[in-house]
Amino acid sequence: MLKDHAKLLQVFLSAGEIIGRKKLQKMIYIAKKLSFPFQERFQFHFYGPYSEELTLRVEELCNMGFLQEEMEQKGGYHQYRYALTPAGREFLAVNKVDMPCLDECFIDMNGQSARFLELVSTVLYFNSLSKEEVAEKVFTLKSKQNYTLEELDEAYQYIEKLKTKTQTKAP
Repeated sequence: MLKDHAKLLQVFLSAGEIIGRKKLQKMIYIAKKLSFPFQERFQFHFYGPYSEELTLRVEELCNMGFLQEEMEQKGGYHQYRYALTPAGREFLAVNKVDMPCLDECFIDMNGQSARFLELVSTVLYFNSLSKEEVAEKVFTLKSKQNYTLEELDEAYQYIEKLKTKTQTKAP
């Protein structure tokens, strides 16, 4: 059980502060689709793949004092910031997690917008379909986001870029 908690804490050690619950959900889903060993189950939801298990795990880590959650008012909505605490760092020092290439991928993903990661995760969610069918799903299910064909192409390119990063580099 705590191994899964440690894996999630390792994400924050790698990426640093993550701003937004949606962004965190998408980052973990994308990493799982890239074969990182995250166990959370995801379903398709309003903003793409969503895991209630991940939400609960983050809440547990905050309650244990391993993650700090700060809520801030942003116009008409709340935004959450997450960061590893000193207690979380101590926990990771005792509970080592070995996930090669994690740092590079999560630093990269954390630099992307939540909107773009929503598109990337949606593309990955429907990866068993053809590109044309994925485009139809995106334009239908995500019509309010007004994604373009160019953004869809960027999402596919980004997925390939991340796949390249996850390949173990030979010494």
